[in-house]
Amino acid sequence: MDFTQKEEPAVEKPIIIAAMQDMGNVGSIVVNFINDFLKTKTFRIAKTPYPTYVVDRGGYIDLPNESWEYKFTEDLIVFGGGKGQPQSTIELNALCQDVMEVSKKYSAKFIYTFGGFHTNRFLDKNPKTYITTTSVGLTKQMEGLGVETTQKSIITGFNGLILGFAKQNSIQGIGMYGELNEPEIPQYRAAISIIKTLEKLTYRKFGDTTVRSNGSRD
Repeated sequence: MDFTQKEEPAVEKPIIIAAMQDMGNVGSIVVNFINDFLKTKTFRIAKTPYPTYVVDRGGYIDLPNESWEYKFTEDLIVFGGGKGQPQSTIELNALCQDVMEVSKKYSAKFIYTFGGFHTNRFLDKNPKTYITTTSVGLTKQMEGLGVETTQKSIITGFNGLILGFAKQNSIQGIGMYGELNEPEIPQYRAAISIIKTLEKLTYRKFGDTTVRSNGSRD
């Protein structure tokens, strides 16, 4: 994994938001939505030097641009979004470790990540968001706010593993996972549910969720 630092952001003790594309594109939808609303600025880029596929343009191929950006605003660093995740465990771990190094460099104390939660429960227009945290004590605090927690399971990919890296590095973290029935298609309602939960926990606004990321209204 190659990393390019474009500039040094003027941030101190920021909240870290880090999520990548997953089922229903939920992680990417949330990250892209926040970046658009806050007009964040890119300061660091992660790029894989070893593509895992090529794009056939119809008679000729192109190499994919598999890269992910760190962006910032006043007291926030946002990582991820974009398309896909690294396919190798080595690169996935390298990305998670780099997020930790960036977090420590700017004295971040808290990280949020997001993803989809596949359920067989029939969903209406208001899917739930479930959370898990890096400690029992933090989970008890969240329960006191009326937030529903996840059940026992294994969380794969960046949007779960990053919490493990946070725990190893003594950084508190919360994972938010929005319910969805169809993981093959973008799940905007799951993303909106996560954004509303994030706003509740951080006491800040991340955008107008009545307008979905594809431009339509609910």
